[in-house]
Amino acid sequence: MIIDPQNDFCIPLGPGGEKGNLVVAGADADMTRLGTFVTKNKARLEQIHCTLDSHQYVHIAHPAFWVNSKGDRPNPFTLITEDDVKNGVWRAFNPKWQGRAQAYVETLKKNGRYVLCIWPPHCLIGSWGHAIVPEVAKGLYEWEADFNRVNFVAKGSNLFTEHYSAVQADVPDDDDASTKLNTGLIDMLTEADEILITGEALSHCVANSIRDVAAQFGVDQVQKFTFLEDTSSNVGGFEKLGQDFVREMVKKGMKTTNTKDW
Repeated sequence: MIIDPQNDFCIPLGPGGEKGNLVVAGADADMTRLGTFVTKNKARLEQIHCTLDSHQYVHIAHPAFWVNSKGDRPNPFTLITEDDVKNGVWRAFNPKWQGRAQAYVETLKKNGRYVLCIWPPHCLIGSWGHAIVPEVAKGLYEWEADFNRVNFVAKGSNLFTEHYSAVQADVPDDDDASTKLNTGLIDMLTEADEILITGEALSHCVANSIRDVAAQFGVDQVQKFTFLEDTSSNVGGFEKLGQDFVREMVKKGMKTTNTKDW
């Protein structure tokens, strides 16, 4: 299960001078190791599920969605709380969306997972940043050449909710089936003997994805998880979230290893 192995998260500087918009420190080396690992072990891998963060420019976690009383957009990495929206510190640029915005931050607070963080526009559909890191793509295509098919799982296109998890959006939208629990993916993972976990970023999309899968599994199923420690890194400043996730899941039975020892 490969989470978001995309240029915007992983490549500080591309061959044509492109720069990832939300680079996770260490992710470029993570993905080089992962690409080598997939190629080396392609005969041992029966299924590959690969998620792709897939946004458009206007999104609730991008600056374009919000504005303050001066008409300024929030800077990337601004945190927007329920009180900020309620008190008018930040409001939806489109007045028609204000009610959705208020309800969203209220639900985030109730769920207790994250405060809304504004990210640089990233993984915009069709852009260089949306594409899979070349080393990983090469490994996937070589695996597919043996008459396999990668299960690509797009997430994040709904503008009113974040979609860190591969399994469901942070706040599912009743009118959008793509934001609700992905039971098809859950069913396929349930059939596996072992589920290797990798991708970016450990603190956010990896942690949310695996927690959501685990919530649908029994205790015995969680013991199928094996986390590849050398192919995932945390968003800077959020290291504790990743560390807490690993400790939590190890207590539930998840194993840890690396690309050399597996």
